[in-house]
Amino acid sequence: MKIGIPKEIKTNENRVSLVPAGAEALASAGHTVIVETGAGLDSGFSDAQYLAAGAQIAKDADAVWAAAGLVVKVKEPIEPEWKRIRPGQVIFTYFHFAASESLTRAHMVSGAVCIAYETVELPSRELPLLTPMSEVAGRMAVQEGAKYLEKLYGGRGILLGGVPGVPPARVVILGGGVVGVNAAKMAAGLGANVILLDVSLEKLRYLSDVMPANVQLVFSNRHNLLEQITNADLIICAVLIHGAVAPRLIRREDLRTMRKGAVIVDVSIDQGGCVETMHPTTHENPTFIVEGIIHYGVANMPGGVPVTSTLALTNATLPYVLKLADKGYRQALRESPTLLNGLNIIGGKITHRKVAEAFGLEYHPAESMID
Repeated sequence: MKIGIPKEIKTNENRVSLVPAGAEALASAGHTVIVETGAGLDSGFSDAQYLAAGAQIAKDADAVWAAAGLVVKVKEPIEPEWKRIRPGQVIFTYFHFAASESLTRAHMVSGAVCIAYETVELPSRELPLLTPMSEVAGRMAVQEGAKYLEKLYGGRGILLGGVPGVPPARVVILGGGVVGVNAAKMAAGLGANVILLDVSLEKLRYLSDVMPANVQLVFSNRHNLLEQITNADLIICAVLIHGAVAPRLIRREDLRTMRKGAVIVDVSIDQGGCVETMHPTTHENPTFIVEGIIHYGVANMPGGVPVTSTLALTNATLPYVLKLADKGYRQALRESPTLLNGLNIIGGKITHRKVAEAFGLEYHPAESMID
C-alpha cells in the first residue's frame, strides 16, 4: 500500500504523523511510504533520515495526496486540503468531527474513509490513541496556566506553588480522566492546592488512593463546581465524552463570581469546550480575556512540544497504521473492533452515533458499512 505523510499546515502545528523508524517498519513490510518534503523538520526529523529509512520524499502536498491510498496525519484536514481528498481514500488522524459541522459535511462529500484516532476504543473503554496526547496536554495545561497567572500576561500574579509563609495557588480541575489526572499530578508536584472534580464516585475512590495529599477530590455537580471555581486561580477543563461535543459547564455569568486575573485552560476545546465563552485559539495568539478572566483555548496544545508529542503519538499509532496497510481497511476493521470504533465516516455516511447526533444527521452502524 502507498502511505502518505503530508506536512501539517494547521497554524503552529509542528508534529508529524510518522517518524523515520515508523517509515522503516512500513517499508520493511513491503509498503511505500511517501513523505512530503520538510514534514518532519519541526519534530527534529530530516528528509535524509526518512530516505535512509526507505521512504520516498515528495516535492509537495499535492503529490502526497494524489499517490496515497492511506493518508496518515496528526490533525484533521483543514479547508485548503479538502480539495485533495478523493473517494475511497483512507484518512487516519484526529478529526473531532462533533465540534465542527463544516468539517463533517466536507468529509461526507469527499467520499473518503475517515478513521479518527480519538474514537479508536479498547473493550476497557480506554482510548489508546488519545491517551498519549492527553498526557501531554494535561501536563502542558499546568505549565501554560502557571505562565498566564503571571502579572506580565494579565494574570493574578500568583506563583503556583507559593513559598514558605505564602499560600500556593488554588488549581481546580474539571474531569478525572487522563488529562485531569496528569494535570493534577503536575500541579500537585509544583506545590499547588489542587481540587479535582468528577462525576464518577468509583473514579474518585480510585484517585483517593493514588493522588498526593495536596489533591482534594470533590464530586462534580453544579453546586460544587460553582463553589470551587469562585476561589480558583487556575481552572483546567478536562472533560471528555467519547466522540461527542463537550458539555458546557462554566457559563458567562459564572465568570463574574471568579477572581479577576484567574486563568481557564480549556483542554476540551477540540470537542467544543467546557466554557460558554471559550473559542479555539492558536499557539500564536493563545489567550483572550472575558469578564476579567484569561481564557486559553489552544486546540492543538501538544503541537507546542512537537518532539515529545510526535514520539508519544507515533508509538501508539504505528501498530494500527501497519494493520490498515497490511490488511486493507475493510479487513482490518472487520478483524479489530477497537479499530472499527474509530470509523466515523465512510462513503458519505456517518458511522459514529455521537457525530450524527451532534448535527441531527443520519447514523449508519459501522458494521453495516464494511460488509
